[in-house]
Amino acid sequence: MTTTAAFGWASSHLTATPAGKIDLGPAEQLTVQQTLARYAFALDHGDLVALESVLTEDATMTLTIAGGLEQGPFAGRAAILDLTRDATKAQTEQRRHNLVNVVFRSADPSTAVVWAYLMLTSNTGGRSNVVTTGFYTFTLQHTEGQWRIAKLFVGLDSAV
Repeated sequence: MTTTAAFGWASSHLTATPAGKIDLGPAEQLTVQQTLARYAFALDHGDLVALESVLTEDATMTLTIAGGLEQGPFAGRAAILDLTRDATKAQTEQRRHNLVNVVFRSADPSTAVVWAYLMLTSNTGGRSNVVTTGFYTFTLQHTEGQWRIAKLFVGLDSAV
């Protein structure tokens, strides 16, 4: 399947998370960003224990490719872990989920909504390549003394 990302295709998804008040200090914002970094590292290393630790029990994940094909929602941490397990079994190369341009849309001491761009790279045969680009919309909750991802939306600019 080939899906071409048109300019601005993600706007409808991004505007679904309007900007609100950011009521978190810099240290707590960094803690939220560290949760996102731990998420990316867990994906890149197939570390399902670490991935489990950054997701709420009832986490949901939805994925779309250039606003066309939509997959999900995958409901519950177990479903997301199963999806990740199956996807990483099929990989023969080392992938890296590079999260950049992290933007807080709204935040308070219990919930944070964050955007981030994704650049998914791969290294195989001694060569690094960009597999795809895209964005994430994360909704995090502060539970059990730490920030965890409760909802994530992944928008890919092309199929992986």
